[in-house]
Amino acid sequence: MLPFRRAIRLIFLVFGVFIGMVTVIVAYLSRMMISPPRQALWATPADLGMAFEEVQFPARDGIRLSGWFIPAAGLDAEKKTTLILVHGWPWNRLGTTAETLFTDLPGSAPLQLLHLSQALNRLGFNILMFDLRNHGQSASSIPVTFGLRESNDLLGALDHLEERQDVDSQRIGVIGFSTGANTLLFALPRTDLIRAAIAVQPTSTTVFSSRYATSLLGPFGRIPLAIASMIYQAVGGLRLSAIEPIFAASGSSTTPVLYIQGTGDRWGSVENVADMVRATPNALEPIYVETGHRFDGYQYVVDNPDLLQTFFEEQIG
Repeated sequence: MLPFRRAIRLIFLVFGVFIGMVTVIVAYLSRMMISPPRQALWATPADLGMAFEEVQFPARDGIRLSGWFIPAAGLDAEKKTTLILVHGWPWNRLGTTAETLFTDLPGSAPLQLLHLSQALNRLGFNILMFDLRNHGQSASSIPVTFGLRESNDLLGALDHLEERQDVDSQRIGVIGFSTGANTLLFALPRTDLIRAAIAVQPTSTTVFSSRYATSLLGPFGRIPLAIASMIYQAVGGLRLSAIEPIFAASGSSTTPVLYIQGTGDRWGSVENVADMVRATPNALEPIYVETGHRFDGYQYVVDNPDLLQTFFEEQIG
């Protein structure tokens, strides 16, 4: 009888540990999906020798957004092309330090978007970097919607640039990363101010969530993900399947869009991006980069500003 009792106690102990782990993971995923902890800004353009202006402007739906405008060096900055950088989730305008689990997703790697801004600025572009809602120094508007409502932020950035006397509103391009790329796709059907765009590893929300959970926790990852998704919907989020950038891509009209995707991305997928390419009326031949990790795809863009320069000069002039 004693061995039987010990076995029962062991079973209950293992079950309790499992339930405790699931509870912690569900709480973590829910927090990241609803209102992720913010990463503080760790640098400014001045640290890399760039003049800049602190800017604030409203999103199309009134949310306060914060960012930097970095003018192109030399005269006639208003005749230069202006590029908007749209960061991913849960980063800020600078990218991510990926230092702790409290401010970024496990498995992330550091990414310095300020270095990309510096390179593009030296190539003659005005740059607008800003924090999406619920990130950095911008206001809260929970929950995160992985590009859907964040498209109002990009539209607000375009409104801000259109009002500036030192910007040619007919020469604006956008580079979006991950959720920022989704944001770009959701914004395209609602504006004609984006003359050319680069979408770096956008993802359908269901594809990313399921692949990320499996990558992190194996086949058991779907259990906490399903529970976290229900909590997300309970606080006002949509069903993840309703946040689908492929549908938005089909409404991008004549805007040329270049997709960039890593082949070794375990959180997104080449097939998913290929579906977006097929749905986009004026998609260029996509660039599929050999990578070992999702962040390698982002880093490829940071490391190849000349490629971006060529694209925007060809498409905008």
